[in-house]
Amino acid sequence: MSNTVKEARVWASSFLEKQNREPRVAELMLQHLLDVDLSEFLLKQQEELSDDVWLMYESWVMEHARTGKPLEHFTERATFYGREFWVNRDVLIPRPETEELIVAIMPHLHAGDVVVDIGTGSGIIALTIKKEMPSVRMLATDLSERALAVAKENSEQLDAEAEFFEGNFLEPIRETGEVPDVIISNPPYIPEKERSELDATVLYDPEAALFAEENGLAAYREIVEQVMQLRRLPRLVAFEIGYDQGESVPQLIKSNCPDAHVEVLQDINGKDRIVLWKN
Repeated sequence: MSNTVKEARVWASSFLEKQNREPRVAELMLQHLLDVDLSEFLLKQQEELSDDVWLMYESWVMEHARTGKPLEHFTERATFYGREFWVNRDVLIPRPETEELIVAIMPHLHAGDVVVDIGTGSGIIALTIKKEMPSVRMLATDLSERALAVAKENSEQLDAEAEFFEGNFLEPIRETGEVPDVIISNPPYIPEKERSELDATVLYDPEAALFAEENGLAAYREIVEQVMQLRRLPRLVAFEIGYDQGESVPQLIKSNCPDAHVEVLQDINGKDRIVLWKN
């Protein structure tokens, strides 16, 4: 027996809710499979689904309920700052908080700046900045060759030029002799001890992009030490941080650069989320 769009959506939403999953995922999955925007989706509620779409939809809903696999890993698409990016299991799925990092740094950028995105993943930060301010020269690094492949594909799809380097944080940039004006990074910052508290959907992201030693501070420590080895300090270093790192990350910066001016910004939920290190 065929299902209408509405019948399929209602079944899936109810099923996911009973499995303690977000019911709205059901609607977004079906909208993607039908390849329609929201207004078209609403108009199609009484139309019958093809057998192919129904079978795919049912399998997606069941898998999400069973494993917590995120919507973005089914669709291989994620929206960030109003643009669509290709994503897969090799990169971190972008979070809304990172959009606030973009908002925070944009006023500090100047035409012609050399800007470096450390740990670029899918390229969301680097490519968004390039699209928003085409006059900057954008460089991006990642330790993962597979993540860089995703970022390069997004660069082509978005027509946003960036230079990509494989290596450990800032190291490949230092090797080129470049002296960045601005450095941005959303590094791994979750302490390993918090792994058991994370939602299953989060754990689909690459571990290297999530967890850091030294109670979540290892990446910050290494980046700060690499920054201090540059021939000239950048005008700005901007970090996304964990909600409980609003004191520890500034202290780490100050211990390496006593004259640094460090500012901590809160996200829309009032939690410490961004550190600006100005020189």
